[in-house]
Amino acid sequence: MRHRVSGYKLGRKTGSRKALFRNLVAECIKRGKIVTTYAKAKAVQPKVEKIITLGRKGTLNDRRKAYSYINDNAILDELFSVISKKFEQRSSGFTRITKLGYRKGDSTHLVELSILGDLDLQTELVEESDE
Repeated sequence: MRHRVSGYKLGRKTGSRKALFRNLVAECIKRGKIVTTYAKAKAVQPKVEKIITLGRKGTLNDRRKAYSYINDNAILDELFSVISKKFEQRSSGFTRITKLGYRKGDSTHLVELSILGDLDLQTELVEESDE
């Protein structure tokens, strides 16, 4: 039975899995989007959302919590200055998973995990105002 079992193991031991998640979160914030497998994207998406929420709040304690997960000051400065300003009016749903197809080598599902950009936010605001 799988009752109350949460999280993704991805066939890795704890240390390797934590390092993978940290690297994927850092690269997603740094570049704005990453191409990875579907399982990894589904595992990392809540972590990216939580880090962006810390960036939106912007207190010193939130900055320290984010630094404990992402140990790069350049990425944190971008998170707390640029990305947090994008999402001032938004309470959740900062990322999107877009399916890209299958990888040729092993036929796994490839997806793009991206942080919503300015164009995405503008089109959503226009759609909301039309209603």
